Amino acid sequence: MKETTIIIPNYNGIQYLEKCICSLIKGESKEENGMESDKLHALFDILVVDNGSSDGSEQVVEKLKKERAEHFPHIGLHQIRLDHNTGFCGAVNIGIREAKTPYVLLLNNDTEVLPGFVSSLTRTIASDRKLFSVSAKMLSMKEPEKMDDAGDFYCALGWAFARGKGGSASDYAEPAEIFAACGGAAIYRREVFEQLGLLDENHFAYLEDIDVAYRAQIHGYRNQYEPSAAVLHAGSATTGSAHNPFKVRLSARNSVYLAYKNMPLLQLLLNLPFLLCGHFIKLLYFAKKHLAGPYLKGLGQGITLCLSKEGRAHKIPFRLNHLLHYVRIQCMLWWNIVRRLGFFH
Repeated sequence: MKETTIIIPNYNGIQYLEKCICSLIKGESKEENGMESDKLHALFDILVVDNGSSDGSEQVVEKLKKERAEHFPHIGLHQIRLDHNTGFCGAVNIGIREAKTPYVLLLNNDTEVLPGFVSSLTRTIASDRKLFSVSAKMLSMKEPEKMDDAGDFYCALGWAFARGKGGSASDYAEPAEIFAACGGAAIYRREVFEQLGLLDENHFAYLEDIDVAYRAQIHGYRNQYEPSAAVLHAGSATTGSAHNPFKVRLSARNSVYLAYKNMPLLQLLLNLPFLLCGHFIKLLYFAKKHLAGPYLKGLGQGITLCLSKEGRAHKIPFRLNHLLHYVRIQCMLWWNIVRRLGFFH
């Protein structure tokens, strides 16, 4: 029985896609994983959800399907092709609905996994039923000795940030609890999606992984970083740069929506001074990069979304039996400000 479905959302990612898929297949056939190849291969399928690419990505996957059938028949490689770009959230949700396995593993198309990646994530999440997600050790593809992401944090300033970004990979060699798994390389317990709902497609892209992890914590689940599952990540393959008007606008919009939908009224009021301070600092930051306009536009769109019928429909209702979970989350939000200042990993 297959345990994991690997979902790769793709939009014009022909530059990376073949290497990503091949690294999955070959990386899990290594003897060092401690399992016979046929048994290991039987643990997962690969599902590419293509967001209407026009660069020949579809043909690449079809070619790999033929090669896989000949040399690696135990691994299923499938493709769902959409006629337009539904965003990261839309593509992933289609993949989750299609999956029949206990776990789903989300993987960016601009990655190359190292040996044992899938089996390590699967073993870790299977070891504890209170784990909703497990985040991989994401290394910079250009400088593999440096971290790209060791799990994500979210703080009371309204900032989400990658743990370990730019740091030495050797400093992140131990498992750790995190606020959220980075959706670029992480495994999730599928049955919890059925309880919480899937990724919120109002996000389209950016912060959707923080949002779903927040919802999981409200229900008492945890998220963990697992360093034995390593992956190389190019970064910004779809949008093209770390900061651009589209990304800045959408991230600002989603940051407002994220706080609104997950925090009850009293928690919002408690965090309001922090959130206003955080947005002001971000505005100054983007003003220096000549991106203040997109940032302010995004904040306005976020407020509009929160007030809309669609936004209000997704707000998480407060339940008294979740009170202790909210208290725990709030302590994390404050403590993560200290982490963001760089005092702790």
